[in-house]
Amino acid sequence: RGFAVKFYTAEGTFDLVGNNIPVFFIQDGIKFPDVVHAAKPYPDREIPQAQSAHDTFWDFVSLHTEATHHVFWNMSDRGIPRSFRTMEGFGVHTFRLTNAAGKTSLAKFHWKPVAGVHSLVWEEAQIAAGVDPDFHRRDLADGIEAGAFFEYELGLQILPDDGTDTFEGIDLLDPTKLVPEELAPVQLVGKLTLNRNPTNYFAETEQVAFHVGNLVPGIEPTNDPLLQARLFSYVDTQLTRLGGPNFTQLPINRPHCPVNDMLRDGMHQTAVHTGLAPYRPNSIDNDEPRPAEAKDGAYVHFPRRIEGEAVRAQPASFDDHFTQATLFYRSLSAVEQSHLADAFIFELGKVYEQGIKERELQVLANVDSALCEQVAAALGLPAPKGRPAEDIPLSPALAQVIVEPGPIVGRKIGILADASSDLAGVAKLVKAAAAAGATALVIAPTGGVLKAGRRQVTVDRTLATVRSIEVDALVVAAGTEPLRESRLVVLLQEVFRHFKVLAAWGDGDAVLKAAKLPLKGPGVELAADVDKDFISRLTAALGLHRAWDRGTA
Repeated sequence: RGFAVKFYTAEGTFDLVGNNIPVFFIQDGIKFPDVVHAAKPYPDREIPQAQSAHDTFWDFVSLHTEATHHVFWNMSDRGIPRSFRTMEGFGVHTFRLTNAAGKTSLAKFHWKPVAGVHSLVWEEAQIAAGVDPDFHRRDLADGIEAGAFFEYELGLQILPDDGTDTFEGIDLLDPTKLVPEELAPVQLVGKLTLNRNPTNYFAETEQVAFHVGNLVPGIEPTNDPLLQARLFSYVDTQLTRLGGPNFTQLPINRPHCPVNDMLRDGMHQTAVHTGLAPYRPNSIDNDEPRPAEAKDGAYVHFPRRIEGEAVRAQPASFDDHFTQATLFYRSLSAVEQSHLADAFIFELGKVYEQGIKERELQVLANVDSALCEQVAAALGLPAPKGRPAEDIPLSPALAQVIVEPGPIVGRKIGILADASSDLAGVAKLVKAAAAAGATALVIAPTGGVLKAGRRQVTVDRTLATVRSIEVDALVVAAGTEPLRESRLVVLLQEVFRHFKVLAAWGDGDAVLKAAKLPLKGPGVELAADVDKDFISRLTAALGLHRAWDRGTA
């Protein structure tokens, strides 16, 4: 997953990627076709689509071990974010920054979600694929429309530009490596708020053209081989996708500052140029336009001395393919490590060729012996011996599980009710959720409106349409009938199985009993009424994202 941001500045357009994984499969852009071909469906059958659980993908990454670190991130909970609002964005590459005094530093860009970093569990991801393939897009659009805006803080890791292109033994030009935040803290510089949906999705999103080469003075690329390939590959794609060379004239791609150049004609040209001499030098138009200089605010590369032999080879510092995968895995919480192992077991269980499974187990053995043994046992194969790195300082910043409640802005609280429920309590909880920036969804056996005297509540979802992926917590209203309805039982048990908050007030706990769910334990909140204490406990439990103490899944 990921996103990109286009900054329209007075000095030109600056495009910044935000992949939700800080490293990549490959170290050199020349391998792009290989990784794409390996992940695509089989050429003869065009299956499987949109998944990596097949032989060609694992054949490639088990042989191409520089992909190991990225594969571990993919297999972790980071690969299935709960929402776009709860995933980090990483610029992946190292860039060079130059200040007004001409002093340079190296930097890595980060987007930190204000809502924290949280993920789905595996079963939720499978359910979402069938119940709502637009799950993330819908969450984004609905959240913005509801005023629960998506917020990210932009931060940078600033690293010394001492000519070595390394930091604490880490090659900063290797896109399969990250710099732990404990070694170089992320310094926050500003906030991005997504506060408006597109007016027209095709015009403003489908036609957008991002390009890593869209830079502003003071920011320039380094010699990261993958970054260097991206500098030309994006334009190569956009020439075809957007029908010619003038895609930068589309409103969504057009710079918000004056532009003068000697680009002319081509398909879909919208500018009406004047002058007779779009070339230099010329005498007809007084030798204009002239290239701007540094004193005029032009983009200027920082001068550096370059010497050495130009060969197609990788430096020795690119050869360590396993240490950072070990760092990542061992920095995860026990819950996340369990999920990652289960993901490997599932994916490799879908691989048919025995030799591919055995080769990938050897990769795992070089990352962590216990992990390899766990996966091998599930596959019914012997665990090979490896040489995993030892005594690696861990990076707690890589783990997601939190111990202090975070914000619940944008979260969804399902309220189970029917015509006999305490509608006053329902209305009170709906109001409390809105005050905290969350959204309450009233769930009932049938649609329409629930009425009790003069009070009425609109039904947002029915048992026929709702699944656990739509809610982060489920609360049963007092007075709700414990129906013998299979869809109700499925909903309640899914919420419990997915470690989400379950709550009830009054005699609403009878519904939990009927579904054979415990009335005590982590993430289960009961109360006599919808009072301040109940709302506070519910909010705190929801702020922890999941009740992981229920076990592993």
